[in-house]
Parts: sequence; structure tokens; C-alpha cells
Amino acid sequence: MKPNGSKIKKLNRVDRQMVSLLQKDGRMPIVAIAKELGISETTARSRLKRLLADDVIKVVAVSNPIQLGFEIIGNIKLSIDLKKTETILRALKKIDALSYVALTTGGSDIDIEFIAGSLAEFRTLVFERISQIDGVNSAETSLIVEIIKDTWDFGTAWDD
Repeated sequence: MKPNGSKIKKLNRVDRQMVSLLQKDGRMPIVAIAKELGISETTARSRLKRLLADDVIKVVAVSNPIQLGFEIIGNIKLSIDLKKTETILRALKKIDALSYVALTTGGSDIDIEFIAGSLAEFRTLVFERISQIDGVNSAETSLIVEIIKDTWDFGTAWDD
């Protein structure tokens, strides 16, 4: 997965290594990061601040929705009126149950990942919220029955 080149600045070796360390352990102390990379704590802290500010990384707890009690998680593929794309995307961003929204090519126009606490919440999400957005032509849903692999330690496109 290579960056498209537009506005993306290639990370240097130390930044790439820092990203890799944090992908494996987002709670790694800055002191340990500095030691592992052979740089000062001050340098490590300033690099981390820049990576966060530039939206290169976000440090968050990645959770398993099934283990947190959500009964239904899945994917929705939307076919839309492309003339209304921006309006549709703005409306989708406002729906808390959606954890991921992406504009796509191929058989569908928008790919969505969602989490619902119950079948009733799922029904409301699909039939009363998403399907009612002006410009949404159709929605194809699929439910996740088991998460087999969920990893975030994929490095960077410039890894050696």
C-alpha cells in the first residue's frame, strides 16, 4: 500500500521506526522509545508530537466490539447519486454508530463499518438513518460473525 504522492512527505528512518514501535504498543513510554531508537527523550517527544499533529498517527485503544457487548458489527456498501456525494458523506460522519466511512471505487460507492448494540439499533441505523439520506440509492449489509485477524502493526510504505 504505497502513498499516492500528493501532499505525503516520506518519513525518515527514525520516524518510521517510532511508528512501528507504537503500532506494536501504543502505550510504550517515551523513555523506552527514545532508548530503543538511540535518540534523546526530548527528540523522541518532539517527533511524537509532530507525528500526532500531522495526523500521521493517532494513539488510541483499539477494542474488540464483541468483547464490549455489542451484538452486531458489520459492513455496509452504499450505492449513491454521485452528484450528492459531499452531502451524503457529511451526513454519514455525524452517525456515531459508524466507525469507518470511505469513498470507494468498484461495485459500491461508499464502504462503511458499523457497530450496533442490538438488532433494533441495527434496523434503525439501516432503515431510518442511512437509507433516508437523500442520494442513497441502495445499501448492502454484511454482518461479522467472528473477527479472525485485526492488526494495526503494518509499518509504513517506506519500510526497508
